[in-house]
Amino acid sequence: MYLDNDDERVLAGEFGETRQKMMEILVALGGVYDAERLVPIASAQVSGASYKTIGRWGLAWLQSLNARVAVPTVLNPIGMPQEEWREFGIHEEFAHHQTEVVEAYRRLGIRLECTCTPYYLRITEYGEHLAWSESSAVAYANSVLGARTNREGGPSALAAAIVGKTPYYGLHIVANRRPQVVVEVESGTGPRSDHWGAIGHIAGKKVGNRIPIFSGIRPGRDHLKALGAAMAATGAVALFHVDKITPEARVFEFDTGGLDRVTVTQDEVEALFAETEVEAVAVGCPHCSADELRELADLLKGKTTTKPFYIFAARGVARSNPDLVGAIEHSGARVIPDTCMVVSPRMDEFKSIMVDSGKALAYVPGMCGALARIGTRKECVEIATS
Repeated sequence: MYLDNDDERVLAGEFGETRQKMMEILVALGGVYDAERLVPIASAQVSGASYKTIGRWGLAWLQSLNARVAVPTVLNPIGMPQEEWREFGIHEEFAHHQTEVVEAYRRLGIRLECTCTPYYLRITEYGEHLAWSESSAVAYANSVLGARTNREGGPSALAAAIVGKTPYYGLHIVANRRPQVVVEVESGTGPRSDHWGAIGHIAGKKVGNRIPIFSGIRPGRDHLKALGAAMAATGAVALFHVDKITPEARVFEFDTGGLDRVTVTQDEVEALFAETEVEAVAVGCPHCSADELRELADLLKGKTTTKPFYIFAARGVARSNPDLVGAIEHSGARVIPDTCMVVSPRMDEFKSIMVDSGKALAYVPGMCGALARIGTRKECVEIATS
């Protein structure tokens, strides 16, 4: 892999041991994937932020680093709200260690937004190279924004953030972004027929790590978010196209005539919606947009929760919409920033959780040890207030 003079100096340790270690990670990664060079990035998003997932050894590694990021960089959700952790029921010992993780990232110059939806922060544009690690954010950046990023691991995303570059391979190369399989969604009627999280949950299993192109559907931006997040969780989808909707499907002429074709049927979608008793309800995986908060506020109007009901959103989105948050919390539901249902130990205390997300349906059983039930957003509100 070609390194320019500055890259070689970093690798030789002239800019400190931490930057040298980070360059070694990038050079090793580039070697694995036969990257010809490094490419500058516009931003980075780093996972491995919850103490629940990285533990004491991950924390010790972070504390050993001594450098500052070279590009705008944000964190994935941590294991608790930064300010309201007591109200959320987080134990003090966990909070202490989580605060240490946050401080380690703060020393590196990382913005402590702590969200799986960094695209709401407007830190990237069409065609820019990124190093993002959250699977749902990668799918959104590539597919909905037309930016270019591989699905980075936490260490490689952090290395790219500190160096300001990432190996040029995979989805950074335009020729590698062509669709590889056509997905057809069987049309239907009813509130569950266009549940994009459920559709993505099924489609991800069918396409695996291939790049799908959907035909005959017209999802909006929040729908695309749910679709991509679920496919990234049940498959390994980092980029998808929707004919005449997503940017690259509008810019490029894709020849899909010789591609494999799979179908998501309405029977498959409906079969995901098993009716089981749940102890808590959680939505916002990925974090809610302002429009989704507005929908929840409308659905909760005049109702009172009878079960714990947690709504996860980026702190910036919540703070920008205080009226919506107030309306939601008037019902007894709680809008929770900085964390999510998957990486917070708070959700481990429930044996069964209802979600509105295909991604959460895939991750909650393994990450929280709980039974997961999926529903529409309206059904989630009904269960939480019945």
